[in-house]
Amino acid sequence: MIPRYSRPDMVAIWEAANRFRIWYLIEAHACDRQAELGVIPKAAAAAVWARGDKPYTPERIERIDAIEAETRHDVIAFLTELAEHVGEEARFVHQGMTSSDVLDTCFAVQLAQAADILLADLDKLLAALKKRAFEYKLTPCMGRSHGIHAEPVTFGFKLAGFYAEFARNRERLVTARKEIATCAISGVVGTYAHVDPSVEAHVAGKLGLVPETHATQVIPRDRHAAFFATLGVIASSVERIAIEIRHLQRTEMREAQEYFAPGQKGSSAMPHKRNPILSENLVGLARVVRSAVVPALENVALWHERDISHSSVERMIGPDATVTLDFALARLANVIDRLVVYPNAMAEHLNRFGGIHDSQRVLLFLTQKGVSREDGYRIVQRSAMKVWRSFGIDPDNPDNPPALSPEDREAARHPNRLMYFLSQDEAFTGILGKDDLAALFEVDPMAYHTKHIDMIFKRVFGNA
Repeated sequence: MIPRYSRPDMVAIWEAANRFRIWYLIEAHACDRQAELGVIPKAAAAAVWARGDKPYTPERIERIDAIEAETRHDVIAFLTELAEHVGEEARFVHQGMTSSDVLDTCFAVQLAQAADILLADLDKLLAALKKRAFEYKLTPCMGRSHGIHAEPVTFGFKLAGFYAEFARNRERLVTARKEIATCAISGVVGTYAHVDPSVEAHVAGKLGLVPETHATQVIPRDRHAAFFATLGVIASSVERIAIEIRHLQRTEMREAQEYFAPGQKGSSAMPHKRNPILSENLVGLARVVRSAVVPALENVALWHERDISHSSVERMIGPDATVTLDFALARLANVIDRLVVYPNAMAEHLNRFGGIHDSQRVLLFLTQKGVSREDGYRIVQRSAMKVWRSFGIDPDNPDNPPALSPEDREAARHPNRLMYFLSQDEAFTGILGKDDLAALFEVDPMAYHTKHIDMIFKRVFGNA
């Protein structure tokens, strides 16, 4: 974690004060149930609350660190410092428990707290995507496959797709939070030999967790692997939007761009530059979050009932992945909310190549008129290649642009050059008359391609 990519609420979850506070609550609630069972005196449980329930100030944290420097054991250092406040009754704290009961249960609480912040982040991002999707619901733009012009879509259609993806991500995180929010107070190797299972249930209830179904000496790490894998999926979705914005902001595209504030500088050397720095940053942050996934998966396989090979990993990936994703989601929501969109550029690109994007529409029309798909494909492709050449582009001979023929110049007078060249193709006109061709295009191309946008939006957003 570094301050540049951190937000205070998420950082606070991983600070020592919060961690020790959770440790204290685990021990204090366990004492309450132990006292109810008669395992420890009720006065001892009361003393833990009366004398130990104090903020973990920098001075207390420094004292714990000093003890740990000698004991080389963090939980023992914590318990020793707690005993300095509680007094003689502290000998009843941690009855029948092991360090993992405290550490794993605390980690579950912290991950649940982190998930709550991330869910709020997702809600803000979803709200921004929904708002902009409806704003540009019917704004035409070119859809691309392999980076190449394919068929028309709308910009709102693009954003609705991102909304649907992040709605799924939200559901995944809700599931991951539920799976990770488990409590283990089962003692060494998880058999409850020295601690009654009701202690675990009591602590779980107080901390908003559920008892672990089957712990060994640790909570099984498949739960954590699923949690961090979910963060990785969300990060990949962040990257997908960021890459789309980066492509749309390229100079030759300029269909959309990040907001550029007054006084902002794009380059130390080139004053004209407006770079997609936030989206590029999001791509990098996504890599950091995903880097936690493989270590989390590798933590699943521990030796026998426990080892601590997972411990050092989780001390890093817990804070790093959640803090980074929190920052990334907040940044992405801001990017979407302030995204500058250029409908005129979208329309220009859409109409740039004379209706060539309607090639499939013509092909399907031919097949419905009895032409084989293979023959129809050849007929349409032949005219499509003429459209390219009429723009001075020869895909088969890029180094020698073709000279424009009189037919090319005539085609340039028509808004739909594909339709023009088809009307001059004897193979096409031998099958279909000019009236058929006119009927094919009497429906506005954008209306044809976007006729189901309302249905798609209803699927994505319901009746909103």
